[in-house]
Amino acid sequence: MTTSARVFKTALGAAAVFGVLATGISSATATTADGPAAEGAAGELTVVPAGQGLPLGDADLAETRTDRTLARGVTLTRIVRGTEPAPADQINTTTRGPWVVNVLTIDPRIADGRLQATYGPDLARVEKTSDLVKSAGALAGVNASFFTFTANPQYPGEQVGLGLFDGKLLSEPLTDPTEANLVIDANSNKVVTGHLRWTGAVRNRLTGAELPLEFINHPPVVPTACATLPDQTTCTVAGDLVRFTPAFGAATPSGAGAEVVLDRRGCVVRTSNTRGTTLSASQTSLQATGKETAALLSLAKGCLRTDLTVSNENGQQVALHKGLYGVTGRYQLTKNGEIVVPAGTGSFFARNPRTIAGTTRGGKIVLATLDGRQTTSVGTTMDETAAVAKALGMYDGINLDGGGSTAMALGDGTVVNRPSGTNGAERAVGDAVVFVPGR
Repeated sequence: MTTSARVFKTALGAAAVFGVLATGISSATATTADGPAAEGAAGELTVVPAGQGLPLGDADLAETRTDRTLARGVTLTRIVRGTEPAPADQINTTTRGPWVVNVLTIDPRIADGRLQATYGPDLARVEKTSDLVKSAGALAGVNASFFTFTANPQYPGEQVGLGLFDGKLLSEPLTDPTEANLVIDANSNKVVTGHLRWTGAVRNRLTGAELPLEFINHPPVVPTACATLPDQTTCTVAGDLVRFTPAFGAATPSGAGAEVVLDRRGCVVRTSNTRGTTLSASQTSLQATGKETAALLSLAKGCLRTDLTVSNENGQQVALHKGLYGVTGRYQLTKNGEIVVPAGTGSFFARNPRTIAGTTRGGKIVLATLDGRQTTSVGTTMDETAAVAKALGMYDGINLDGGGSTAMALGDGTVVNRPSGTNGAERAVGDAVVFVPGR
């Protein structure tokens, strides 16, 4: 593997399938009696008794909850804890808050719609969460996966970790144990959390020769030692072998190496001793760098078979089918009702805006944003985030991308929370989890 290995950005039959998936990944959460899942009339305000609110700051802080029913089985709750703005120099240390938390609760037993993930026109670009929600025709949604952001300005929307959309694996899960995945079966609105794994390989159907895939829809890196070679097939240093789909962008990444374009049957359409091309809707391509360049060109004759296998934490295979979605977060917060987030230091574990997602023990889906880095809402540490997830009833919950990415929006484009950008500006992101009404 070359240095193209993905890293997290530093800024912050359905029943049968999920029967297998749930064996290695937890699937439910308990709702607290005073939790946000209870439906109420639009704008119904509740004053939470002292000691019964969120486990944030001092016990005597005032807390209010405002419930709004967006649709049958879908409730939006705004929680405000603390009444006085924080001094700007005490945002990271104050025990007086305030905190603003917005919670979207979906009861799949009665809600009419589908929870799914969306990434906009292509994987390479970024869009605001409000635009992703609106363009999907969704009722509401939140930002989701970590993405390359400023690490790769040419392809800022590229996911860092699992990207599974309507049964298509468009970004591979990481081997990094800190990755946490939210996996959604939109056909049944069942959601599980945990960490998926994958393997990929390309095989020549005639000869049986095989090469392992390194990445999916991720720009490969040319080894430094081979960057100036006029003939990349003479490179002897390990590079990458990557599969690209039309979902990646307007064109595949250009540069030294080789690229092979395949038709819908996997048969070779064209080969090139450089990288960078456009793909039709029915085509895919394979790009190679380093010593994999010669290996790919040798393999790519006739028709190829691409095998992608996804498994759960117990190593059991997960069938990829239409309606299956998956996004990537960092760190499991709760599992089987217990807080499991590890101890840590540094900016990621300090107070930040957060987006979290999970399920209750009874199967309700909970998506929440916790505003931060503001005097009007200070944000949460990882420990505080996990405590909030448990208090909101997340029997199993994960931490999605946060910081300036944190956003919750309604279908009309209204941003529910206040992002931490200048003057509350939204950050464009890679993808979102949305609830689309209707079947």
